Amino acid sequence: MRRFFADTTPLKQPDFRRLWWAGVPTVIGANLTIFAVPVQLYVLTENSAYVGLAGAFALVPLIVFGLWGGAWADAMDKRVLLIIASCGLAGASVLLWLQAALGLDNVWLVLCLLAVQQAFYAINSPTRAAAIPRMVPDEQLAAANSLNMTVTQFGAIVGPLLAGLMLAWVDLSTLYLVDAITCLAPIWATWRLTSMPPTETAEGGSRWGFGAVWEGFRYLAGNTVVLMSFVVDLIAMIFGMPRALFPQIAHESFGGPVDGGTTMALLAAAMSIGAVAGGVFSGWLPRVRRQGLAVVVSIVVWGVAMIGFGLACGLAGGQAGALLMVAIVFLAVGGAADMVSAAFRSTILQQAASDELRGRLQGVFLVVVAGGPRVADVLHGSAAVAVGTAAAAAGGGALVVIGLVVASLAVPAFIRYRVSVGLPRQTPETDKI
Repeated sequence: MRRFFADTTPLKQPDFRRLWWAGVPTVIGANLTIFAVPVQLYVLTENSAYVGLAGAFALVPLIVFGLWGGAWADAMDKRVLLIIASCGLAGASVLLWLQAALGLDNVWLVLCLLAVQQAFYAINSPTRAAAIPRMVPDEQLAAANSLNMTVTQFGAIVGPLLAGLMLAWVDLSTLYLVDAITCLAPIWATWRLTSMPPTETAEGGSRWGFGAVWEGFRYLAGNTVVLMSFVVDLIAMIFGMPRALFPQIAHESFGGPVDGGTTMALLAAAMSIGAVAGGVFSGWLPRVRRQGLAVVVSIVVWGVAMIGFGLACGLAGGQAGALLMVAIVFLAVGGAADMVSAAFRSTILQQAASDELRGRLQGVFLVVVAGGPRVADVLHGSAAVAVGTAAAAAGGGALVVIGLVVASLAVPAFIRYRVSVGLPRQTPETDKI
């Protein structure tokens, strides 16, 4: 039975174990802030437009510093950059706590502090991902990525639930304070990591500017397998992520209250619950060698699950009952499939890229992961106005399946991609398809 449960072998590596355990309280704390910011913005303005504006204030630094942060991760000691980013995240959380505790009540200050926090997160995320191959051997990368994503999704479930319970006893500022305290864990963990200096000497400082970012895009354009790992994720997220429809679906399809309630909470948590379950039963991942095919199959399952979700919503008729549970199950299946896809896509990127480029490509990975769902929010919202929520969700899932079939036929090299564990890691030149 142990073959079916998550492979914890990477935790035998001291550096990875420290970083992973430190991530448990950190992701919970981060989700307290993710919960608190929109709540505070709505309390201050009673206007959902300002809540939506938080998405723009978060996305811009994610794109800019995700790309530059990846370049910095290639140009300097990853351990040092992780320490800097972790301290920056802690500092931003402390400032968010201060503005709330002091009752400054300035919506623009909240938005700017959110942008600062997201900038440090955008530096931390690609650096952390690029450091993993320096901590664990190739054959353990899939298992390591699965463990990391399981913790992330666990935080996405526990964080909001904990925030809701805490607000019955404390004020909003305490959520920011707890997040700041949990940031001490990654600072301690990264301080104890082994030094990870760059493997290649920078020439003329070009590794720090736009030229370094451009080098990453040039490599990406010449590596079909890595490029396709981004393309298929964009297809899955842009066409198949229906989260913007959850409030309307909860109210109209399943009879929940206009302002959310339990039905909305169940829909919002379903994907993360599925992703955690997928991570717990991910023991088979390290044994898969045809990782490109595994990504395609996972995303097709995601698309089919979204079709099923849309159909369940369409048949519900405004009544919460068995069809609500069917819809939640489809979302959970989609979440599990997305976790598998993400684990393999991260592994493909980490193994195919050489160490001197890995940070920049992880920066692009962050931009794709952050940007795709936000584009999906706009498209699904517009589609729901035109054809209804059920048709928008089911139609998006169908477009995912069609898009994956077209992409696979156009670039069969991605399906044929097979990882070679135990062989020397491929260089950018030999890995081009």
